[in-house]
Amino acid sequence: MIIRSLKVTNFRNYDKFNITLGSKMNIFIGNNASGKTNILEAIAILGLTKSFRNGLDADVIKFDRKKAVIEGRVLNNKQIKDLKIEFLEKDKNIFVNNKKVKKYASYISNLNIIIFTPNDLDIIKGSPSIRRNLLNMALSQISYSYLVTYNEYNKILKTRNEYLKILFTNGIADKAYLDVLTDKLVEKAVLIYRERFKYLSLINSYISDIYNNITEDKRLLKIEYSPNISISSYEEEELRKVLINTYKKNYRRELSAGMTLFGPHRDDFSFIMDNNIDMKIYASEGQQKCAVLAYKLASIPIFKENNGTNPVLLLDDIFSELDLTKRNKLLKYVSRDIQSIITTTDLKNISKKTLDSAVIFKVNEGKVERS
Repeated sequence: MIIRSLKVTNFRNYDKFNITLGSKMNIFIGNNASGKTNILEAIAILGLTKSFRNGLDADVIKFDRKKAVIEGRVLNNKQIKDLKIEFLEKDKNIFVNNKKVKKYASYISNLNIIIFTPNDLDIIKGSPSIRRNLLNMALSQISYSYLVTYNEYNKILKTRNEYLKILFTNGIADKAYLDVLTDKLVEKAVLIYRERFKYLSLINSYISDIYNNITEDKRLLKIEYSPNISISSYEEEELRKVLINTYKKNYRRELSAGMTLFGPHRDDFSFIMDNNIDMKIYASEGQQKCAVLAYKLASIPIFKENNGTNPVLLLDDIFSELDLTKRNKLLKYVSRDIQSIITTTDLKNISKKTLDSAVIFKVNEGKVERS
């Protein structure tokens, strides 16, 4: 998967720019606050339809403008597609080859991206919701059926939570309807559990080698999946039984809480080193950064195996996060058969060989120019 060109209009600090990207490494150099991250954000939006930053969709529109537009020409499995996303004050329009897309879920596969930012330490240190979002972002790009199932699960979950509140305040409400909702929720939950378990198992088959390659260390790194129910097997029937029994046993508890307390919406996972070291507690920030980076790089072969093509790799200010040795190891890794888009404040300590093979852009005061 390759982004051939990127055009933005009235986006963040940019009036307009239109650039042609290289098929391998692209480096955007500029001072802090010059707008480099905004470029990665535009690409991420083009792939995922939403920003990796917090805030409203309308926040991406440049001050005093009415509309922001992101356009990209993408080569995906030998097919050229023109993608466009328009942001209005209270609306968003998505187009593929000038045809408006009605369902966002059908759009996601057009541009697969993996992004690393300085804030990614929160993946280890932060709340479980951050890690769940990370899982959902990857699986939604790999599997259309997962994305549809996950969206359906959330709709059923919302309805079930609302009905639990009704049952709590109105004793004459029909509990049989809650049972129907529970059965539907279980059906979707089983699929989500199985896909997440499978994905993290695949991550574990790559993550240690990548981590050790970048750090020149010899550690065993793995991801430990932690659903909030006791699961001994990820076979469909076993999962269904466990979930049904969990909801039956905890009916009164959920009724009092007015919400569904068990299910994949409460999942978590941990970064574990050498079988028993929880990296959230015992690892240094340097180790945590490299572990998150290894996790994201481990997803590249999984994307390729499932989608038939590599994703686009976005690395925001990655050089400031790593020492020279790790930086060079990473550059060697991403110089392979994958398009990477990297931001940095300077080109120091990057080898001439790497720079000669990269396309370099200068970012300054809302302007982007090829060097």
